[in-house]
Amino acid sequence: LFKYLGPLHSSMFFSFYTCSLKMYLNYSITLRFVLLHTGCMTDWFNRDNSTGKGDFEILIELRKENPGKICNNPLQIQVLTTGGQPVSSTGDFIDTSDTEKGFICKNSDQKNGRCSDYKVRFLCPIDFCCWTDWFDRDNPSGKGDFEILVKLQNENPGKICNNSLQIQVLTTGWLPVSSTGDIIDTRHIKGFICINSDQKKGRCSDYQVRFQCPDNFCPPPQGNCL
Repeated sequence: LFKYLGPLHSSMFFSFYTCSLKMYLNYSITLRFVLLHTGCMTDWFNRDNSTGKGDFEILIELRKENPGKICNNPLQIQVLTTGGQPVSSTGDFIDTSDTEKGFICKNSDQKNGRCSDYKVRFLCPIDFCCWTDWFDRDNPSGKGDFEILVKLQNENPGKICNNSLQIQVLTTGWLPVSSTGDIIDTRHIKGFICINSDQKKGRCSDYQVRFQCPDNFCPPPQGNCL
């Protein structure tokens, strides 16, 4: 009756899922079942289609085009057509489908001369899972770039946990702090501060931040009835 596709959300605790199944007599029954979660799924990605040589959902390219959204060490890859159908339903011959390269379907390998259009997503380890969105509340046009946690929480109610586990900082161009040469004020633990007067060039780069939160802060997953 059920097909288990793997963990769908970040948590190392048991969580209840609810699915409503429409039965033959037009009534529904509610079923609750328990899954032990060991990771989380990324969003779906569809960077290519089969109009050229095939459908090339290459992992390294997906990471470049979607910085911070795919873990460095995915545990599984999941592939569907853009219409939501499994690969097995297409009859396509698949060249590659793994967590190292990603997914490749070549038109030249197909009897009908063309692959279906596919999308992919990845199962990531639990330490990648519960992160906030990226926030950029300030820029260095004044005294510096002040991404203060309490101010970010006030300006984005409900979007940042009160007990964040760690902070991640990148420039708004998606470069690491280490690449900028900026001197960072580490005295301020609750957030991120870069002061223009501390910099040899007289100005900080523009930064964005996000926070890792406890798993119970992230919204619960929706059950899949397949």
